Amino acid sequence: MRNTKCLAMVLAGGQGSRLGALTKHIAKPAVPFGGKYRIIDFVLSNCTHSGIHTVGVLTQYQPLDLNTYIGSGQPWDLDRSGGGVYILPPYMKSGEGEWYKGTANAIYQNMGFIERFNPRYVLVLSGDHIYKMHYGKMLQMHVSTGAAATIAVIRVPINDASRFGIMNTDENGFITEFEEKPQKPKNDLASMGVYLFDWQVLKKYLILDEGNPDSKNDFGKNVIPQMLAAGERLHAYHFDGYWKDVGTAKSLWEANMDLVRTPPRFDLYDPDWTIFSRSAAQPPHYIAPNARISESIVTEGCRIYGRVHGSVLFRGVTVGRGARIVNSIVFPGAHIEAEAVVENAIIGTEAVVRRGAVIKSTDGDNVCVIGDGETRDAGSDFLQSAAIGGI
Repeated sequence: MRNTKCLAMVLAGGQGSRLGALTKHIAKPAVPFGGKYRIIDFVLSNCTHSGIHTVGVLTQYQPLDLNTYIGSGQPWDLDRSGGGVYILPPYMKSGEGEWYKGTANAIYQNMGFIERFNPRYVLVLSGDHIYKMHYGKMLQMHVSTGAAATIAVIRVPINDASRFGIMNTDENGFITEFEEKPQKPKNDLASMGVYLFDWQVLKKYLILDEGNPDSKNDFGKNVIPQMLAAGERLHAYHFDGYWKDVGTAKSLWEANMDLVRTPPRFDLYDPDWTIFSRSAAQPPHYIAPNARISESIVTEGCRIYGRVHGSVLFRGVTVGRGARIVNSIVFPGAHIEAEAVVENAIIGTEAVVRRGAVIKSTDGDNVCVIGDGETRDAGSDFLQSAAIGGI
């Protein structure tokens, strides 16, 4: 049996149905982000920077692309003989196979994996959030407070609070109440989906939860409330940096737009906190003489003949002459042909927007989404006034 002080378990099996066509063939954590990354890169990079070198990644929905991308974990320095990254899909036990029924059940099904490393602490993380956090600082607070569990929290606009698990705390930061997506939230202190547990305590409550036939087997709905009801000490860890749940097309678009603001709301260029990724080898991008690019991220392999403003272009994107891309995200290998217009949109991997076509949101609260491999012709302009992917 190996001895690991703190082990991380990353919940990366989400279907991402609110992302619509963008997750038809891949899991949400595998969705491209920021020009050259996948969403999963951020939590894996956080683990590396925090000195956590044993990481289990729990996959389920459309896992092939995500599994291939993570591989041995080399880009994140997680290809280690004494630890490393482990892909953990649901598997057959005692002659029966069972999907992960909820976040808590996913960890419960992998208790044998965790026990192999004999950790004192287990960090449970979501694989679909954009943020930079040193988990070691959270661990220091956890130890100093003597808590059984520590939950990272961030303040959100009160109008959005009903979308999150909301904490109520006492004057010392201990959690007195946890409400999962309350209709009438009492405050704006939202759970970030970052949980740190004493392993032996968590193990006890996972077993209790699994034995409850009425449980949804979820941390927010079941395990955390059960721990509070039993009198366990739960503490809030306040985070004041950038954090974004990119579970919808609108929030994914907003997070990418945050990268091209002046100044950017989220800094990808911090030399002390590199976001590691597995990047394909591509030639340098090419900007034609009459092309214009402003306030945008343009990645390797792109060929730009038109105009690009306030946008994020992934590798191998082509923008034809006279084409215009504004406030949009264009995924790898997409082709925007001559005279086409793309505005307030997300264009999927290898998608094609034909010559003269218009892809544009007519509603500032929504964003147009063209799925991977789709083609849009000029005769079927996509002018969106209703939500696609949700808000």
